Amino acid sequence: MGSTKHETLVSDVRLSSVVPASITGEDKVQELTNMDLIMKLHYIKGIYFFSSDAARGLTIHDLKKPMFECLALYSPLSGRIRKSEPENNCKPFIKCNDSGVRVVEAKCSKTLDEWLEEILNDSCLNDQLIYHQPLGPDSGFTPLVFIQFTWFKCGGISIGLSWAHILGDAFSASQFINIWGQFLNGQLPIQQIDDMPSTRKKNNPLPQVAKVPFSIQRVQLDSVCDKWLVSNNCNMGYHSFHLTAKQINHLIQAAKSMKPFEAISAIMWKSLAKVRGKSSEPKIVTICSTNNSGSWDKENGLPSNSQVKICTIQAANLSVEDADLEELANLIAHKKKDETNLVEEIIDQKENDGKIDDFVLYGAKLTFVNLENAKIYGLELRGQRPIFASYSLSGVGDEGAILVLPGPASDGKEEGGRVVNLVLPEKQLEKLKYELKKEWGIF
Repeated sequence: MGSTKHETLVSDVRLSSVVPASITGEDKVQELTNMDLIMKLHYIKGIYFFSSDAARGLTIHDLKKPMFECLALYSPLSGRIRKSEPENNCKPFIKCNDSGVRVVEAKCSKTLDEWLEEILNDSCLNDQLIYHQPLGPDSGFTPLVFIQFTWFKCGGISIGLSWAHILGDAFSASQFINIWGQFLNGQLPIQQIDDMPSTRKKNNPLPQVAKVPFSIQRVQLDSVCDKWLVSNNCNMGYHSFHLTAKQINHLIQAAKSMKPFEAISAIMWKSLAKVRGKSSEPKIVTICSTNNSGSWDKENGLPSNSQVKICTIQAANLSVEDADLEELANLIAHKKKDETNLVEEIIDQKENDGKIDDFVLYGAKLTFVNLENAKIYGLELRGQRPIFASYSLSGVGDEGAILVLPGPASDGKEEGGRVVNLVLPEKQLEKLKYELKKEWGIF
């Protein structure tokens, strides 16, 4: 569950399951889209921290009870992975069999303030608050969603979410948690489902793809073993830092950019190029975003990857390390090549060839993930927002990923800052942290 590098600060771990309040029905399945299958080896990790005032008096029964009704609306979350017959290429799908999500209860020996202080220097500690189990080796028995409630010594609480990306992206994951919060607070969610369709809309067929798009990388089956997990060639490290609104304005001015995401990405790209050196600097990067402010499937009312947009940027004739920030920000803003349809088509092509390969998206190339519009502060306990909330990824390839999220709210209002989460090779990460602190005062 947690990192083996650290003292275990979480104890009294108890596991249980929560199933939908009503029976889904026989033979209900959720077919997976091509974009879902591209995300097969990736997982989303969310964490929310609430003060003792917000958590006072709440029991595990109080927290689990609204989940039954919530899962009744979105039964694929309680399902399990199955595979079609060999004549259909053993293509995975979700059997909506009401097996439930896994709920974890735990206690922490630290106060909430002590924990938040420690993760400033070591965000990997949050892994102890997010129970994670990759799918497989027998994916038919592994839950797709884990939710961990951890009580701190002071009475505060954290809510940790582990979400199989094959279900939907971070917008979908955070919206599910927000809807659970509405049930918890006695509110009916705005979106309800009367009848869940078994399939989701696919794009129209496209011409054959000549080669694998730049943004993804084929993974050999022997490198994945029995689990749906990326096998890295190096140890991956995690780091998180918070940029205030004042710092964001400074970076925007430096990059001559209108948008925070572009300015932050340009600085990270240039700084990491300096760390890696000219011979290894990232010449091609991937930008992941959503077509709208969120990706909850409006047509089917389900969590989804359908709005994921995948673009690449090439700096073939440019030294990224020596480039002006304005030049890099301009590439990010105006020179993106949309590979979304190509990425989806490669799955159809392989399926027609009689085999569905596994791919990595995050970390196939250095990947920037735009989650600025994710409503991660939409979850409330007793009318109070989280002190801090954040999302990250596991199953990231060797090139790494950088996520840009909204910063913490202040006095009920959005502060305007950003949280930046890094998932990079450990050796590069330490050097990058030094570079960012030296050049930009970011740490």
